[in-house]
Amino acid sequence: MALLALALPVAGFLWFLQAAAAPPAGGALRAEGIAVLTGGADRVETGLRLLLADGEARLIVSGAHRDATLQDLVRVAGLPPDVADAVAGRATVGHDAASTRGNAAEIAAWARREGIGSVRVVTAGYHMPRALLELRRALPPGVALLPHPVTPAPMRGRAGLREWRLLAGEYLKLLGAWLGLSRPGPALNPERGLAPRPGATQDARP
Repeated sequence: MALLALALPVAGFLWFLQAAAAPPAGGALRAEGIAVLTGGADRVETGLRLLLADGEARLIVSGAHRDATLQDLVRVAGLPPDVADAVAGRATVGHDAASTRGNAAEIAAWARREGIGSVRVVTAGYHMPRALLELRRALPPGVALLPHPVTPAPMRGRAGLREWRLLAGEYLKLLGAWLGLSRPGPALNPERGLAPRPGATQDARP
């Protein structure tokens, strides 16, 4: 019995590591929307490049700093300034989310408003399992999710103690979310919307 109690969390963690290392789903498959869960400039850059590659898709960057504008995000992503003008009509900067569960609520509200039936999800690979779990709960039934994980710079080399602690912490957060213990973050204000605001940018919590 003790061995079983030990084996279950170990097996779960091994599954989590495999899921966290999975490649992007169906690069040739098109999604109507692209959702970036902030937490690093590489995520924003990836989302913007995906948007530039698809002239019909729409993008939301969820959980941006309250003062961040699209121009700020383009600059932080290291892209030319004219990218902001090129995608302005198809990009939304969301400021209401302060947690993964909040990201899911913000993205779900955007998808309903825009009538989006498929979403390519951009976040760190280790964050993807929890992001997908929360999104499936929040989105309308039938919305397809295509994971597009990004590997943060610290995770690209050999994992050290800090990286293993990050992975173990994220696995515990995933278990908490699965048990319904994730924190919702601030409630969305339907009157306020997701309009960009002037000012500097700062990445939100992953």
